[in-house]
Formats: sequence, structure tokens, C-alpha cells
Amino acid sequence: MTSKPAGPPDGGWGWVVAAAAFAVNGLSYGLLRSLGLALPDLAEHFDRSTQDTAWVSALALAVQQAASPVGSALSTRWGARPVVMVGGVLTSLGFVFSAFARSLLHLYLGLGVLAGSGWALVFAPALGTLSRYFSRRRVLAVGLALTGNGASSLLLAPTLQLLLDTFGWRGALLVLGAITLHLAPCGALLRPLVLPGDPPAPPRGPLAALGLGLFARRAFSVFALGTALVGGGYFVPYVHLAPHALDQGLGGYGAALVVAVAAVGDAGARLISGWLADQGWVPLSRLLLVFGALTGLGVLAVGLAPLAGSQEGCRGALLAAAGAYGLSAGSYAPLVFGVLPGLVGVGGVVQATGLVMMLMSLGGLLGPPLSGFLRDETGDFTASFLACGSFILSGSFIYMGLPGALPSCPPASPSPQATPPPERGELLPVLPVALLSSSGGPPSTLDTTC
Repeated sequence: MTSKPAGPPDGGWGWVVAAAAFAVNGLSYGLLRSLGLALPDLAEHFDRSTQDTAWVSALALAVQQAASPVGSALSTRWGARPVVMVGGVLTSLGFVFSAFARSLLHLYLGLGVLAGSGWALVFAPALGTLSRYFSRRRVLAVGLALTGNGASSLLLAPTLQLLLDTFGWRGALLVLGAITLHLAPCGALLRPLVLPGDPPAPPRGPLAALGLGLFARRAFSVFALGTALVGGGYFVPYVHLAPHALDQGLGGYGAALVVAVAAVGDAGARLISGWLADQGWVPLSRLLLVFGALTGLGVLAVGLAPLAGSQEGCRGALLAAAGAYGLSAGSYAPLVFGVLPGLVGVGGVVQATGLVMMLMSLGGLLGPPLSGFLRDETGDFTASFLACGSFILSGSFIYMGLPGALPSCPPASPSPQATPPPERGELLPVLPVALLSSSGGPPSTLDTTC
């Protein structure tokens, strides 16, 4: 028997967990972002439309996120370590199976269903475990883990293009199957951590295990609705940024450069955003609102880049727009998961992470095919990025309903009140400041002045 620590250790083995989550993020979302480079080859080989091939990435995204609550529930019952290891094996098998595809249906099943199911078992448990290891530096740790997305895109985009040129898409998928198998040892590093406030026993029943009761909390419901709308456009650049660059005549390595520029901005912004959020100067919900809106504007800029005129002007405009999108999207990403402990408490953060991934799957399923459809109808991706940027802006406006998203005056009270620290959840009963200060939690991020 081991005694429960007083709270999250805020370091120690937590940095090893952060490194594992970094690799998990890179081998899931980072790989998905670069996979768009293979879509033109698939469309040519199977003689299918852009919309049809877009379903390969869209299904992988949708299955990964829709099944994420299952990964969270299994992690709650059996622990994150075995669940993530099994997910890594499934993801690798999905790529190997897809390398021998004879039709798009085989790719839908291999990359979309099998690899997507494996990714669903790795991301939410890894990120939820990381959130339990940190308190004061939680958003920074999450941001560090999420830089795996940008770092992986930076390395995998040119590597995948080289594999496609050298071995064709079948050989490239086989190599990616070997690479994604490294998710299994990442899972082995996720040491379980018992904290005060954890339930004495795993939840009973499927609904309790999935954490659906969290939707009874108003703030989480508002957050869920906004995040679902943001998901409608957030993942379109993952799938169609490279094809968009190819349509503008940049060539394979030029398109890889556009993806790499977005990845560099994304990776750097995640660290800066995480550090800024942990300072407590601005409420997390307000930062979420601001950077969500900037992400929508960045996607709009990517769609409008071809209006620059000449090919050289378009190339420069597209690189600048991709960098702006990467900076804003990277700033938004750690806040989505960093705000969860403040909404549901640290005990429900693993389940909440899975539910958020499920909600974003709605957009991940519809956004890329809609983008492909608009491209087929209009001849380019301009309308696609404009429509998807509008989805992100709409979701960001929904975040205005979150506590602290907009400046407000505190109600008059004879005794000062404060919001509980993120480990306890913003929606739990409010405690006196003196009691909160003795708990050792981080300072409140809500406004105290008008």
C-alpha cells in the first residue's frame, strides 16, 4: 500500500509522462497532419475525387475522437498504461493493413477504423494522466506535450514526401506502421498516480465510466458546444493544407515547406501559451476565447492567400498565412485541455478529455469531406477554408458563456470569496479565501476588479 500524496507532484516522474505524451501527440495528430501529402497519390491511384480520398483522413480523425471516451473509460478501469500500449499496436496494424489496400474501402477500414481506434486508446489516457501529475505548471506541461504535434509535422512532412517519392504510397504506409509501433513503449512510461479526491472504486456502469454526467454542469456544456463547432474547421488544415499548396503550384516539397512553417509556429506557440496561462494574469477561459477567434481568422487567411496574385506572391502569402494559423492554433490547443480541471475537477479530467475528443470528432468527420466537396465544386480550396474558418469563429463566440471569459464585477459580499483551485473545479462550492490559501492550490484566475 502507498499513501496518497497531498496533491499533484508538479514534476518528478511527471516530466517523463510529459515526454511520453509528447511522443504520443506527435505519432497521432502530427502524423495525421502530414498524411494529407499522400492524398493526391491515393486519388490518382484509385481514380477517385478529392472528396472521396478526404474521407480516409476524416474517418481516422472521427474514429479517434469519437472513440476517445472509450479509451478514457478503459483507462479509468484498467489504467492508462495497458490501454495506451494496446492502442499503439492497433495503430501500427492499421497502417500495415492499409499498405496492401486494393480499394478506398480498404483504406477506410485500415487507416480510418483500425488506426483511428488505436489512436483513440492512446491520446486521451496519456493527456489525462499528464494533467494529474501537475498543478501550478499544468498548462505549460500540457503545452509541452502538445508540441509533439508540431515537431512531428516538421520532421514527418518532408520525410513522408521523400518516402512517397522513393517507395510509393504503399511503402510509405509500411514505414509509418513501424514508426507508430513506438506508441507501445510510450504507454509503458505512464506510471499510475493516486490522488486525494479520486473515487474509492472504478465507476460502475457504462454511462458512469464514460463520464456523461459531466454534461449536467452548465460550464462544461457551454465548453462542449463551443468545442464541437471549433472542431468543424480546426482539422481541415491538417488534411487539406498540403493539397491547397499543391493546387497553387508549389510542388511536393513546397507544400511540405508550408506544412513545416505551420508546424513550427504551432510548436512554439504551445509552449508560450502554456507558460502564459500558468501565470494566472488572464483567466484561462478568456485566453481560450481569444486564441480560438485568432485560429478562425488564421484559417480564413489561408483560404484568401491565393488572392495575392502572382505565383511568387501567392507562395509568400500562403507561407505567412500558414505561419499565422500555426501560431494561433498552437496557442489554442493547450488551453482546450488545460481548462478542463477547472471545469470538472482533477478527478474527472481523464473522462472529460475523452468527451472533448468525442465532441471534436463531429467536426473532424464533417469538416474535411465538406472541404473536399467545396474544392470539387469550385476548383480550389478557397471556399473550403472560408467556410471552416467561420465554424471556428462561431465556436469561439460560444466560449463567451464560460466563467471568466468576459470581464465582470464580483458580487458584493461581506466576506471575500474566491474560485476553488483547478484541482477542485470551478463549479464546486465556493470556499473562503483563507481556506483556499491554506490548501496550497494555485491562485484563482477569475477577475477581482472591473
